[in-house]
Amino acid sequence: MITDVLNLFPLAIKQSLANCTKQRWHMLQEIRLRLNRPIELIFDTHVEWIEQVKFSSEHSQYLLNQLSEFSLYRLQDELREGYITISGGHRVGLAGEVSTLNGTVKSLKHITFFNIRLAKEKKYCAQNILLKLYEQSYLNTLIIGPPQTGKTTIIRDLSRMIATGYNYIPAKKVCVIDERSEIAASKNGIPQHDVGLRTDVLDACPKAEGMMMAIRSLSPEVIIVDEIGNSQDVHALMEAIHAGVTIFCTIHGHSMIDLKARPSLRPLFEQHVFKRYVLLSRKGSPLIQQILDNEEKIMRRALS
Repeated sequence: MITDVLNLFPLAIKQSLANCTKQRWHMLQEIRLRLNRPIELIFDTHVEWIEQVKFSSEHSQYLLNQLSEFSLYRLQDELREGYITISGGHRVGLAGEVSTLNGTVKSLKHITFFNIRLAKEKKYCAQNILLKLYEQSYLNTLIIGPPQTGKTTIIRDLSRMIATGYNYIPAKKVCVIDERSEIAASKNGIPQHDVGLRTDVLDACPKAEGMMMAIRSLSPEVIIVDEIGNSQDVHALMEAIHAGVTIFCTIHGHSMIDLKARPSLRPLFEQHVFKRYVLLSRKGSPLIQQILDNEEKIMRRALS
């Protein structure tokens, strides 16, 4: 899937990237490009720079053409969100001049900053925690961590094991609501990542609508969803749980205190929706810092 990233670039940058990252793609987290500056490579443990090639306006235009297939108009929605997901589940963050209307983002233009975050499939990275999330049946679980702590990587592996079966636990019917096309990395509806034998995927589908669609038409036992946050997501989660579906989801956050301060999440805590909380740390890729039970008591520390 690294080819999906390399094909975005003109030959000079493609060759430099290939040379600098040879046999180290699995350690690369981000490629950051800023107009008229060297290219920054962020690895798991350190940062490197490609000094010999500066990112020019011609390079920027080439990259935009590849991302948009020569039509920025078709990417209007993505530009408002500030990112584009490409084949392989890699996410390209964008920055430049923001155009607003009545206080909300209308579009992004003069794009001169790019952040390519590489999607990584790390099988068995969640096997140390799976049995802690099961007591006769799977338990509603919230995976918490700041950006770049491996939340999507963990939840992808959980999907794979839950839907395929693990140890003494039989396979369950799973539905992945993949709004950003990052969990399954579907291409033409076909997942490029292994998300499990009994998994169905609603690709590029808004989370709240997708959860309701899944319940109506796919009869899932487990729903997996990435990056919840707003009140619509919370309402859909509550509806799914009342329908008897188990939820596994991720959220941006640093701590339980951080999450409890958000008004949109209050119903989840007031009704004790989640029976397990998995906290991730930036010190690994991913590092599972703690698992908390439904009373927020520590079950285990530093598992991987």
